[in-house]
Amino acid sequence: MGAFPPVNCCRKRKEFSVDVPFVIKQRLKELRLEQKDLAAKAHVTDSYISQLLSGKKLPPAPDRTDIYVRMEKFLDLTGGTLSDLAEHQRIEQLKRHLGDAPAPLFKGVRELILRKCAPEKSKAVRAIFEARPFGELERLITQKLLDVAKRIAKEELESGKWLQLVARLSGRTYEEMRVTILEFLDTDIFHISAENCVSFLDPLIDSWNIDLSTFAVEIVLNKRLAPGKPRKFEFVEREADELSNEEPGLKEFLANNSFNAHPTAEEIEFLRSLKFRGKRPTSLYYHRELQNLRDPLHFRETSVFPLQKYREASGIDRQMQLGARKGALKRWEKGKSIRRNK
Repeated sequence: MGAFPPVNCCRKRKEFSVDVPFVIKQRLKELRLEQKDLAAKAHVTDSYISQLLSGKKLPPAPDRTDIYVRMEKFLDLTGGTLSDLAEHQRIEQLKRHLGDAPAPLFKGVRELILRKCAPEKSKAVRAIFEARPFGELERLITQKLLDVAKRIAKEELESGKWLQLVARLSGRTYEEMRVTILEFLDTDIFHISAENCVSFLDPLIDSWNIDLSTFAVEIVLNKRLAPGKPRKFEFVEREADELSNEEPGLKEFLANNSFNAHPTAEEIEFLRSLKFRGKRPTSLYYHRELQNLRDPLHFRETSVFPLQKYREASGIDRQMQLGARKGALKRWEKGKSIRRNK
């Protein structure tokens, strides 16, 4: 079995890389085999092998193909030789296209995110974060936490009481918090700072959890600052008929710009949750349902600083009760008069 130099080698001043095409060509030459023989054993076309060896086609991702196992066996190579080279080659190619990989998060940001993680998952999540700094999982979690915090901050930007409460929790003045929130709304996962954590992520996010098999994420918020149910995000495959169950009227409403409603993700989720039997709602129904949902007269506040700014409706309730009593008295007097005349 042939031995190969390290992945990156230098001979005098000329630098070259040991990659998948290089190793395959060398082994074919040593074993006096043809490309067509390799193609037959790998169950691919001659053209595919030719493009792979000429560099016109990037080696496929190792976790998405069985071609390397077949090639390694045919070329009498140690298992994993080609797949490891392919992984390295793909990363180098990606760097050339996109530049260097993003730097890991500021240490304090990562520690905050891990501290907020459910205890039963924190050890496994930490291991993944450290194995692949700012990899897919770390970016996913950070992005979702940031999205939720920014959505709440944007909704409450004009609420003086809410800003004063957050300012008090983070040790800032009202004016400082106004500036901080505007800067926070303009940040992204590549520029999130310790300041953002202290000001928003720490006080707003109570905890989060993830199912590592389905990547379903649940985020529990601080009830003092954002009352309501936990936010849930799922990444699951759905059957075509399951997706087609969405009401035609809702599809039309979401696609019709003339309503100028601009529903949020949470509002769309609520509209989708509505179920009907027999009758099919129109797009106008969903427009009116959204108006009802946004009307502050239809809801009572659940805390001192609610996420949705609905006004107190107790005065209206008293008026309605008084009107109902007056109506009942009139009906009773009318009935009494009729009975007397009989």
